[in-house]
Amino acid sequence: MHKFKTIHTVVLFFLSQVITAQCAMCKAVVEGGEVDMAEGVNNGITYLMIFPYILVGILFYYIYKNRMKSKV
Repeated sequence: MHKFKTIHTVVLFFLSQVITAQCAMCKAVVEGGEVDMAEGVNNGITYLMIFPYILVGILFYYIYKNRMKSKV
């Protein structure tokens, strides 16, 4: 189990370097000065952010619905 945690930590460390690089690229695009490009990046972030919340909401709805059925 300890070996798995070590491998997991090393993988996350290397992935964090890639994530930082992506954020710097987005920042450079937004700082380029084009308003349309900045709005597009903001819309893309919003679009990608909405779906996990919708899926979690649906999951909680079905859990709630099934719990209410079992109480009756």
